[in-house]
Amino acid sequence: MILDQLRRRRGRASALAAGILVAATSFTLLTATVSTSQATTVGTVRKNARSAYDVLVRPPDSQTAVERQSGLVAPNFLSGTFGGITMDQYRRIRGLAGVDVAAPVANIGYLMVSSTVTVDVSRFLDSKASRQILRISPTLTSGLGTYRTSDEYVYLTRSPLASVGTAEDLFQSDTLEEGAVDKSTQRYQLKGKYDVCFYFNWDKTEQTEFNLKLPMRPNFIAEDLREKSPFDPDLSSRMNCQSGRDKATIDVPVSYPVLLSAVDPAAEDELVGLGSTVTSGRMLTERDKPWTVSSAKSVHGQHDSYIPALLSDDPLTTGTLDATVQRLDVGDPAELPSKLGNPTAGSFVRGLHGTTVGRTRVDLSKGYRKALTEDSFDTGNYWTVGPVTYRRTSDGDLAAQPQAPQKRSLWVTASDQQPFTNVPEENHQGTQYRKVTSHGATECIGLGSCDGVDSGRLPNPFVRLVGRYDTGRLHGFSALSDTPLETYQAPQVTGADPATRAKLNGRPLRPDRNLGGYVSPPPTMLTTMDSITALTKSRRVPGLQDKAPVSAIRIRVAGVTGVDTASRARVNAVAGAIRAAYPRLQVDVTVGSSPAPQTVALGGSARVTERWVAKGVALRILRAVDTKSAVLFVLVLVVCALFLGQAALASVRSRRTEIGTLRCLGWSGGEVLRLVLGELAVIGLAAGTAGAVLAYVLGRMLGQPEAGAKSLLVLPVALLLATAAGLIPAWLATRLGPMEAVRPPVTAARRARPVRSVAGLAVLNLLRVRGRTLLGAAGLALGVAAFTVLLALTLAFRGEVAGSLLGSAVVAQARGADYLSVALSLLLGAAGAIDVLVISQRERAADLAVLRATGWTNRELAMLTLYEGIGLALLGGLSGAVAGLAGVLALGRGVLHGHLFTVAGAALLATLAATALVVTALTVPIRGLSRIAPAHLLAAD
Repeated sequence: MILDQLRRRRGRASALAAGILVAATSFTLLTATVSTSQATTVGTVRKNARSAYDVLVRPPDSQTAVERQSGLVAPNFLSGTFGGITMDQYRRIRGLAGVDVAAPVANIGYLMVSSTVTVDVSRFLDSKASRQILRISPTLTSGLGTYRTSDEYVYLTRSPLASVGTAEDLFQSDTLEEGAVDKSTQRYQLKGKYDVCFYFNWDKTEQTEFNLKLPMRPNFIAEDLREKSPFDPDLSSRMNCQSGRDKATIDVPVSYPVLLSAVDPAAEDELVGLGSTVTSGRMLTERDKPWTVSSAKSVHGQHDSYIPALLSDDPLTTGTLDATVQRLDVGDPAELPSKLGNPTAGSFVRGLHGTTVGRTRVDLSKGYRKALTEDSFDTGNYWTVGPVTYRRTSDGDLAAQPQAPQKRSLWVTASDQQPFTNVPEENHQGTQYRKVTSHGATECIGLGSCDGVDSGRLPNPFVRLVGRYDTGRLHGFSALSDTPLETYQAPQVTGADPATRAKLNGRPLRPDRNLGGYVSPPPTMLTTMDSITALTKSRRVPGLQDKAPVSAIRIRVAGVTGVDTASRARVNAVAGAIRAAYPRLQVDVTVGSSPAPQTVALGGSARVTERWVAKGVALRILRAVDTKSAVLFVLVLVVCALFLGQAALASVRSRRTEIGTLRCLGWSGGEVLRLVLGELAVIGLAAGTAGAVLAYVLGRMLGQPEAGAKSLLVLPVALLLATAAGLIPAWLATRLGPMEAVRPPVTAARRARPVRSVAGLAVLNLLRVRGRTLLGAAGLALGVAAFTVLLALTLAFRGEVAGSLLGSAVVAQARGADYLSVALSLLLGAAGAIDVLVISQRERAADLAVLRATGWTNRELAMLTLYEGIGLALLGGLSGAVAGLAGVLALGRGVLHGHLFTVAGAALLATLAATALVVTALTVPIRGLSRIAPAHLLAAD
């Protein structure tokens, strides 16, 4: 009986089978896609959740207002922190249960390492001149700034330059040259020769000797420069005196800020693998402590103190010198030795007219490479800096607040107020974003103890290098969860707009030599924790570093593998223990964090992108993806089930007369129920078999893993959906009485309403059979509602986790499943509405035949059907849009925050798209209206 019914009604059975095929295959593929997307997301999160450390401990009040408000950690957080955590606090934290590694960082301060950058000017020489002077006028380009530096000179003579030293070792020189004797300059000769470089380089005062009219002779008594500004470019102007013919170089004096920090070597090696970065010498060890040499080996006095250190091969500061080269008009070359060998040399040389002969360029980092050959450094002065202050702009970005210019007093010695030479130009010409503080050393260097004003303090030590290291050899961590490693890496800052990128020549913004600059260089020189006291206690004025030298503690928690429940519990336990022991310390849980690029406005309309760190990104992603995946699964299931339910109900309603006949012949309600369900089961079985093959092919095309196993699910899903969707229609068929099923009752006549248009008749038809209208609109309404909810959840999901590199990666992976679910849910809803409209037209064939018999044209009948379809589609679409928005609002948690107009507009567009789809699909039944035979249909009726 079932097979016979299916053969006689092949068209309807095929349509129903096609619907089951589409719904079952779509449901299986969509749920598989959602599950795969969820699994991919979870796998990505777990793989990238662990970075170098799990907990970051900082001093009290070290968290900026922006960090507190946004849950971020600034990438340059360590650069402005110099002390704040005591050694006792560090030791107690290190001993807490659950702490695997506790790696402290104690920033001491910036030392200034002096060196020179060699510029080859040989190609600009006058090959015919016996004596000549070249001047270079360098311009330093570093980051976003361009700075004018001091003029530098080279004096080249073909005459040999001799060396001389006095018996008292008060004067030594390698630049003595014979020259024409002038009575006014004869006094300045040494052994009949002029020192052609001394006065220009070492005595620019042009003062007389002992208040007499006789100028000073060369000596080693330091020039009194208290009246000079440390920012005066003349202090750094030098002349290179060389003997030769075709080869000349200029050594431009430069200084590099080197941040000295103390670390625990064993902890650093365990945390990031510092030992593997050593390129020469050896690694620091726990046995490395400060030491003092005896007076026999001391070069500065009775005792010299030393501390061990590692020095980075990379200066981490950038800059380029572009110099204009001039050949100076020196007049009679024979007179040059006497003019350079007297106190007026500086005025003479600077006053010479020059002819530009070319340009040259040199990388500033070459000077740092020279400094690497040194093995000890002085700690007479060091400088500390404060953090950058930010504010939020009206567009939600950050703006760095400029600070006042650096004071000249920062760059003078504490004892005699003499200015430092070779102060990097960026410090007085560049924009300041940090407060700079100078820390002068005691005046008892080389002594065993300090007396007088420095009583109770320590002599300042020298730094002795034990090795050098290369930060490029550090173990790599995932870029998606990379927390700041400021002990070794400079912040990654790039131009945020075309103008800024053009200023940077397409390169990142790197640290410069400006201590108050925006991007500070990370520690370049590392010493041991035992060396802290030797440095901080040697400052003339005690500071915070005396009592609390540690700047930050990075903690790796034992037993943590990712962001699973057990790992989170272990990390939270350690963080909670630290907060309980020291409530004022700033404790940040960094496990599961991810870089979150922020746009920062700098002075001069520059805008940069900086990789701040968002905390707890991984956990937010896992929570959001679980919610979104569950909603996707349920909505796809409901849309598929409703679509099949509508198709099954339409199939049963089209067979009312047949079912009534069977009931009149004595069929029971149970037999009718089994007949309807049996037919649906056979159709579902056939559709499931075909769907399994289709799902396998589509799964392979969509790149679904395990497509074969998942395609086998289509058969049981199709059978289940077919029978489940047919339960209600089959049950309704059993509730009809025999005569009621054969001929439905005639609707009672109501008050007549005049109809003056085809559109009015279409509206009246929809209102006359409200049940049928609501049924047709329900599927479309659910499709549009599903589209609205899914779109809102997708936008909310991306808004919740995007903004960080890990979140952006997850969003990119989840995009395909989201859009496929949204599109198919809308398509299935529209298909259900179209199916109901087609069945409704078939049931009303007699009504349409009457209208044809009374003179209605094919065009008028087509417009009637079209208007009914438009009305039904708009009713379903708008209802679905409202229901979808209400459903999203019911979900709460600010899902629509920032997306209300986007989601509402998309819902309206979905309504219009569904309407267009329905209208397009109605062209097929509209064409069938022309084949209506009124006489035949009316006779049958």
